[in-house]
Amino acid sequence: MHTETIAAIATALSNAGIGIIRVSGPEAVSVVDSIFYNKSGRRNLAQKSSHTVSHGYIVVPDSEKNWQENILDEVMVVLMRAPHSYTMEDTVEINCHGGVLLLQKVLQLVIRSGARLAQPGEFTKRAFLNGRLDLSQAEAVMDVIHSQSDMSLLSSMEQLTGKLAAVIRNLREDILYEIAFIESALDDPEHISLDGYGRKLYDRCNYFIDQIEKLIASAEDGRLIREGIRTVILGRPNAGKSSLLNAFLGEERAIVTQMPGTTRDILQETVRFKGMTLHMVDTAGIRDAEDIVEQIGVDKARQYADKADLILFVVDGSEIPDQREREIISLIEKKHVIVVVNKTDLPAIVTDEQIKALFPGKEDLRIVRISASEGTGMDQLQEQMEELFFSGGIKENREIVITNMRHKEALENACRSLVLVRQSIEAQMPEDFFSIDLMAAYTSLGMIVGEQVGDDLVEEIFSKFCMGK
Repeated sequence: MHTETIAAIATALSNAGIGIIRVSGPEAVSVVDSIFYNKSGRRNLAQKSSHTVSHGYIVVPDSEKNWQENILDEVMVVLMRAPHSYTMEDTVEINCHGGVLLLQKVLQLVIRSGARLAQPGEFTKRAFLNGRLDLSQAEAVMDVIHSQSDMSLLSSMEQLTGKLAAVIRNLREDILYEIAFIESALDDPEHISLDGYGRKLYDRCNYFIDQIEKLIASAEDGRLIREGIRTVILGRPNAGKSSLLNAFLGEERAIVTQMPGTTRDILQETVRFKGMTLHMVDTAGIRDAEDIVEQIGVDKARQYADKADLILFVVDGSEIPDQREREIISLIEKKHVIVVVNKTDLPAIVTDEQIKALFPGKEDLRIVRISASEGTGMDQLQEQMEELFFSGGIKENREIVITNMRHKEALENACRSLVLVRQSIEAQMPEDFFSIDLMAAYTSLGMIVGEQVGDDLVEEIFSKFCMGK
């Protein structure tokens, strides 16, 4: 139980129509009641029922003046009594006019009246400690706030509603059952037999490992959903890479000329469409450059290609591919690639068959023809990218997706412990060895939902939250 009442500005510190100051704790109602007057001049917030809204004024206390002479702001006050609030404590939210100076003055008044300034993430931390949220849901709160795409927001909301927590708790309950069975049999061998139990537990471990490995496998999709797709535009000089970036952005962001080697450095932009976030990188044309500055740009292009999630390989449709294209293909053979045949406004020389011949064995090669300078074909390119994202190796997993590296690490630890259980069974070790590693898996899974975490980890997680959340 927390004995201190905390307060913070819960909205962004910028001028806006409305700003909210959140107050939570055992004295939240009395703190706000001491500075809030209704339109009749009465301080009656303490008599209000939970989940009611009161209209009135924030007043600076001054015994020498009438309250009407010390009005700081006209406000709406929302009262939420424990346990029916975000923190499960008495909570009051003061809806002020959204001026930065005004919000700071009201907050200072709240603090002078008995509250203290909340630490970053302290409201959500109290929600976690009071049982309102588990740790995975608390972490999802910040993921929701920082979401940069529709898919990231959807994934975060699914975690916030407890989808991941439900799966983890079910796994922990099943593992705990096996631990309890072993301990009971060891304590009472006359009534509970372990004959043949090893085979049964082996099958159960296979099931547990299969479920956990599915979650671990989703982590790469989770990274793409949360961080966005690292998309690198590659091609030989003057193929139209910068024009393609400009077409995505809808503006002349990259310099475009007819002179090969115009792009010498890396140009990075973020593009959002159809629920996806693409971190696009326009690179220098790959060739053996005599200019040292251009060669540095070419080297950078190779480095970015190595780390890319998706390659847009731009081919000049008005010229026959040569050794330069083959050199690029050698860098991206194991990547997800869409070949973008550019310059359809010129007579076409390159056929799809010629392009496919450059990628032997890649039967699912995606080829799109566009004119980046005229903007034609961009809809088809975006459709191909969306299709690849939703159904290919880069995809949206509408099931549970692991987006947090801490969760992935805990799952991997649990999986390793369960593998040790199987090895103990195969080696015909005593049953108490099984329960040791089962308990380790149980504990690792508990790290995800916050049932097996220390205070230091809790502090570290919530320190990354913004003030007022």
